Amino acid sequence: MKRGKTTAEPAPPVSLFLFGAHGDLVKRLLMPAIYNLARDGLLDPNLHIVGVDHNEVSDAEFASRLKAFILEQAKAKTPDVPGDQVIDPAVWDPLAQRISYVTGDFTSDDTYQTLALKLQANNTANAVFYLATSPRFFTEVSQRLNRAGLLYEQPNAYRRVVVEKPFGSDLATAQTLNAKLLEVMTERQIYRIDHYLGKETVQNIMVNRFSNGIFEAFWNNHYIDHVQITAAESVGVETRGSFYDQVGALRDMVPNHLFQLLAMVAMEPPAAFGADAVRGEKAKVVGAIRAWTKEEALANSVRAQYVSGTDGKPGYREEPRVDPQSQTETYVALKVMIDNWRWMGVPFYLRTGKRLSVRDTEIAICFKPAPYAQFRDTSVDYIKPNFLHMQIQPDEGMYFDLQAKRPGPALVIDNVKLGFAYKDFFQMQPSTGYETLLYDCFTGDQTLFQRADNIENGWRAVQPFLDAWAEHDTVSEYPAGSDGPADADELLARDGRAWHSLG
Repeated sequence: MKRGKTTAEPAPPVSLFLFGAHGDLVKRLLMPAIYNLARDGLLDPNLHIVGVDHNEVSDAEFASRLKAFILEQAKAKTPDVPGDQVIDPAVWDPLAQRISYVTGDFTSDDTYQTLALKLQANNTANAVFYLATSPRFFTEVSQRLNRAGLLYEQPNAYRRVVVEKPFGSDLATAQTLNAKLLEVMTERQIYRIDHYLGKETVQNIMVNRFSNGIFEAFWNNHYIDHVQITAAESVGVETRGSFYDQVGALRDMVPNHLFQLLAMVAMEPPAAFGADAVRGEKAKVVGAIRAWTKEEALANSVRAQYVSGTDGKPGYREEPRVDPQSQTETYVALKVMIDNWRWMGVPFYLRTGKRLSVRDTEIAICFKPAPYAQFRDTSVDYIKPNFLHMQIQPDEGMYFDLQAKRPGPALVIDNVKLGFAYKDFFQMQPSTGYETLLYDCFTGDQTLFQRADNIENGWRAVQPFLDAWAEHDTVSEYPAGSDGPADADELLARDGRAWHSLG
């Protein structure tokens, strides 16, 4: 989604330094995304990719490993494509010639002197430093880049740093990290990335809202009863046990992914479709989330952990590298309120969890019921509410639930869907969700990246839940493969509402 353009031009030449080059993020997501951008003609021929990590490998071996992982991912997504056609040599071979590798310690200034020489040899004025590392290195790497002069910009030479989540573990640590980064660079050099914002259907939320006049008239508390935002995963923690056990579902998903979806649904129309205006409105709406007291936070939240289900797969505490006594939540459901003119009185219900029945990320907007006194003398005693569904993944699309009379002499009302699936209207190339974000970073568009105030507002909104749970460190349970804990159903039931079915 390019601002003000119908076609995208190739990004300028740049050296992309990938810190943590042997990690899963680089192999599974970033390099496939770079290949896809090259395939689509969106990269300059003078793009250079430099892996940085402590392992000792040659340039050729590093490029060969990356190609193997791209092949693996591509085959999984396009199983019907013959193996020799998954990667186009005309795309890969020129790209591979510009892949190199630096063996180095992130905590040694010698590494950064080597990177400075590499940048000079690449003959590219622009540089992007992608921190695909453990969060403990974010400040360390940034400060050493600055000491080596690698963050110094000139009129025709930009320097940008991409920071992955988790961006802090609570409000205090997020504020400290922001302050440390801003000591050595400006806000416009920092690209805090959230891969959810790279998904086409997420970007399309703003297009749906602000380019279709029919929506804005009823996009407020006069017509909307409540909003549900769901990010359900059918997988468990897999190989991430040691990391996840220190983080949990709330920190992993809510202040970033789910609040970004909330912001796109609830933000005011920006004055212009540019980075500052869009990010300003998103920060405002996240900043307007009501701060619960500890007691209110407990009453308006559910935290739970999956246990072994009927499929025989292990419960969370039996997963590799997880504490057998762990109280870390793998599921969280929250009720939040936005205290502004548009949304006063409209609850936003958020839920996310692992090892649920299906993989399902969606936004469900429930409208207030229509008057139904005219059906008083018929068999119709209840009319389902109208929902607008924005399906993020899988089967991306948008659907509106309507009520219609079933054919026949009796008055029987059925729920029908009006909508579309993206795959039926657009040719959608396989993607990782990082393509747009990388391209925007190369071209200097920060619209889809989080600003410091947005990050801190998100942590400010979840801090009461963290504080309350710290004093009541117990989790409920739900069977793996289910729709979640009964407590989550009760959270809505006491408001006279119910979750939209998963899937």
